[in-house]
Amino acid sequence: MADNDWKARLGMVYSTDPDYHFETAREEEPATLPPAQQELRVWLDRKQRGGKQVTLVRGFVGTQADLGVLARLLKSRCGVGGSAKEGEIIIQGDHRDRVVEILLQNGYRCKKAGGK
Repeated sequence: MADNDWKARLGMVYSTDPDYHFETAREEEPATLPPAQQELRVWLDRKQRGGKQVTLVRGFVGTQADLGVLARLLKSRCGVGGSAKEGEIIIQGDHRDRVVEILLQNGYRCKKAGGK
């Protein structure tokens, strides 16, 4: 989502000082843990997707950029589409076994969790 500057300034009093710059508080992303310390869970999900199945990878601790890199690896190795947002990776289709295999080959600790 785009950072709408006016929303961050709601409730603020404006300064007449021409050199004043308003700074909003930003959340710092957690540092990315090494693959051996990651505890990932691989799920199968059908809810709110029109009956289509997707494979979810949850539990990644790290920056959004590193999550995107891992998602790109999984999508290319499975040969399907997907996305990485809100701390989870979404892979189109039921690829739980393949995703677990790829993650283990790359040094991640992961388990196949129950489907929803």
